[in-house]
Amino acid sequence: MNSADLGRRVGVPSTALFTDQYELTMVQAALKAGTAGRRSVFEAFTRRLPEGRRYGVVAGTGRVLDAVENFHFDEEMLGFLRDQAVVDGPTLDYLADYRFGGDIWGYPEGEVYFPGSPVLRVEGSFAECVLLETVILSILNHDSAIAAAASRMSAAAGGRRLIEMGARRTHELSAVASARAAYVGGFDTTSDLAAGFRYNIPTVGTSAHAFTLLHDSERDAFRAQVDSLGRGTTLLVDTYDVAEAVRTAVEIAGPELGAVRIDSGDLLLVAHRVRQQLDELGATETKIVVTSDLDEYAIASLAAAPVDAYGVGTQLVTGSGHPTCSMVYKLVARADSGDPADELRPVAKKSMGAKSSKGGRKWAARRLDEEGVAEAEVIGTGPVPEELAGRQLLVELVRGGEVVAREPLDAARERHIAARAGLPLSAMQLSRGEAVIPTEYV
Repeated sequence: MNSADLGRRVGVPSTALFTDQYELTMVQAALKAGTAGRRSVFEAFTRRLPEGRRYGVVAGTGRVLDAVENFHFDEEMLGFLRDQAVVDGPTLDYLADYRFGGDIWGYPEGEVYFPGSPVLRVEGSFAECVLLETVILSILNHDSAIAAAASRMSAAAGGRRLIEMGARRTHELSAVASARAAYVGGFDTTSDLAAGFRYNIPTVGTSAHAFTLLHDSERDAFRAQVDSLGRGTTLLVDTYDVAEAVRTAVEIAGPELGAVRIDSGDLLLVAHRVRQQLDELGATETKIVVTSDLDEYAIASLAAAPVDAYGVGTQLVTGSGHPTCSMVYKLVARADSGDPADELRPVAKKSMGAKSSKGGRKWAARRLDEEGVAEAEVIGTGPVPEELAGRQLLVELVRGGEVVAREPLDAARERHIAARAGLPLSAMQLSRGEAVIPTEYV
């Protein structure tokens, strides 16, 4: 079990081998060259947003903190590295004592970001920082992609409830991380009990078509479910004939029936017919839940339908076409020694094309217009302009190896709602377009 997936962190195993071999071989070579201890600054950022996206969503920060906290090499891991001749003896000795002792700053979880935003800044010796590259990127790239898709779906839902139900469509550990990220992005509940257990996300679920097919009749199935779960349950009404199922559901549960779920057909048309039928039967408070391969576009197309909640699976846990954010983790500054007083010098990749980067330890701030709406993401390496001093985005997450900013998941969720509300209205458009605000370097 990946400890980065866990909210309840009792007895979690190490994350140290959630890494690429070249990180360890770089440490070996740097130790031999005498450069492993040089003070260094790494930053995680993306050069561009996925095609058509107007903003990104920072998610997975809490999981990153857990992963960093539990990044250490136990005897079994060291034995594996020794047996496979991955690194030499002096490097094994270094890894045996490894604990991250540096500082981490970053955008708080739930905040939005744009191309070039220094989403995470990791500072310490070269060796201790470079080892964290893969585990940090694997978490941020996955979770931020899911949260961005969730945010778009949440905006399209217009305040209607959203249920995450993609566990069966992805890896079992990714399912838990996806549910967490979806909650940050605006979803209300999850069907995944592991996510509920680990992160206190509200869970929901009643029955599938198999439960109806198990019984001799749909009536028997509905009766069994209502007897067990109460009149406020949600009955699945599209196993056979929808109109007959709705009639039977209200007969059995009465007007107190909590909800009906529709999982197939022309959802817009069927929802209107079901709403009319429920109202005629006196079940005016009974809700309608729709599922069936929804994404943000399908949700938006149902804006005029009498739908109260959407259940989303496949498209959510695959990032609705963009399963990664393409974040990178680059060395942007380093000193000539490990002395904290030694000057940091900007460094950057200068290759041709789109893979170049900008050197220097960066700050970031969001400039607002006269109405308080975001108009630019401003990034710099020098002094922060006075007018932006109160708009800085990076917060301290780890100080001297100790986590200082762990927070409830609800705080990240509420932060995202506020951050999204502070963007121009065009950020909510589902049509293809560029980042909703420009990135400016000063």
